[in-house]
Amino acid sequence: MGFQNPVSITLFRIVKLLNVLLITLPFGFIWMQFYSNAIYESFYFWGNWAVIALFVLCYIIFSRIYHVYNISFSSISEIFYSELLALFFTNIIMFCIIVLLMRSMPNLLPQAISIIFEIFIAYAWAYSAYTWYFNHNGVNRTLILYDEHYKKDNLYKQLQSLRAFNVEGEMNIHSAIDNGLGLLKNVNSVILCDVHSHERNKVLKYCIEHNIYVFVLPRIGDVLMTSLEPIHLLHLPVWKGCRYSPALEFTFFKRIFDIVSSGIVLLLASPIMLITGYLIHKTDGGPVFYRQCRLTKDGKKFDVLKFRSMRVDAEKDGVARLSTGEKDDRITPIGRFIRKCRIDELPQLINIIKGDMSVVGPRPERPEIAAQYEKFLPEFSLRLQAKAGLTGLAQVYGKYNTTPYDKLQMDLMYIARPSLIEDLRIIFATIKILFVAESTEGFEVMRDSKDEK
Repeated sequence: MGFQNPVSITLFRIVKLLNVLLITLPFGFIWMQFYSNAIYESFYFWGNWAVIALFVLCYIIFSRIYHVYNISFSSISEIFYSELLALFFTNIIMFCIIVLLMRSMPNLLPQAISIIFEIFIAYAWAYSAYTWYFNHNGVNRTLILYDEHYKKDNLYKQLQSLRAFNVEGEMNIHSAIDNGLGLLKNVNSVILCDVHSHERNKVLKYCIEHNIYVFVLPRIGDVLMTSLEPIHLLHLPVWKGCRYSPALEFTFFKRIFDIVSSGIVLLLASPIMLITGYLIHKTDGGPVFYRQCRLTKDGKKFDVLKFRSMRVDAEKDGVARLSTGEKDDRITPIGRFIRKCRIDELPQLINIIKGDMSVVGPRPERPEIAAQYEKFLPEFSLRLQAKAGLTGLAQVYGKYNTTPYDKLQMDLMYIARPSLIEDLRIIFATIKILFVAESTEGFEVMRDSKDEK
């Protein structure tokens, strides 16, 4: 069976609804039994249900942020981890609401018991839903269609780790079109890798006509198209594009959010920062902070501030080098720890307050490294349309060794649709990757111009 089976879609919606209902039961029970009568002014019937409905709403929102229901592309452990994050933030919000309603510190035991039951239900659902999904739907027979410049071997290896795909073959897009696309009738899904629009449109039309699922790995031009605004001109549908120019109110509230959120985190993290600074200085007697020239909006240069994680003489020859991750022998023992925990990034909160950076945006790059990228990827400078950020789409959905080409695409996706809601979603999604080791891997190699185009 394929992704598009109507019966499967309906059943899966029921499975998702069951997850929400089961997770809500423990909280609903403890609210009705322990908290509803203890609040400062007791609710009537509908007031109590409104509180439970708020729990449901929060859980649904965080479940979407952390992709709890992305079963076809996740493992049981990944689904369960996503559920834990959704439950954590949902219960934090509900605890704050209970405190406000009671106007005093509530008894924590009932909510603690509720959370234990929620965690148990979450794992049971993750295991059951995953098993049911693949027993009912099976895997998708998949064909990869690629252009001559795409490194298909890397994609093939990654797809092998996903249970949803059974890659039955790979073919050059031109060969597939020359053969009339008849081979596509034998598969459930097709993955298009870096295919030009002319050939891609032929495959898209064929797949839609024959009910075949299509996954498209876009080119940079495709990503830029997503930023265009649909308008009507001379009674014709037209797409209008221009350089990144967010609304004034968005810029204003984004700046207010940057200052307030960075100030709060800086205050809360100050004990950790003091201890980190002491340990760094105690290790080799060198400076605590490391300043490095980076690029932000419109190519403006600024000094990014980080806790020093490398030896003082890491670049004594003056040559800028990318870190190779955990295997980099320039990293000090304390530096290895603070990098793994992301503590080394905390001083950048000062850069945010100063206005050099934002909480969310493309990561700031060194001028020397950016110049290297632009030699084989001229479009790399397009990411400088927006102010640099502490986190962004490339950090949430990429790895540290994700190629510059792919990181550029994710940065441009963010720039295409700026909004405070998207910023909040990225911030919460960032928390998910803090404990994922693979996101700190270093660059292995840099693609040459042929592989990046």
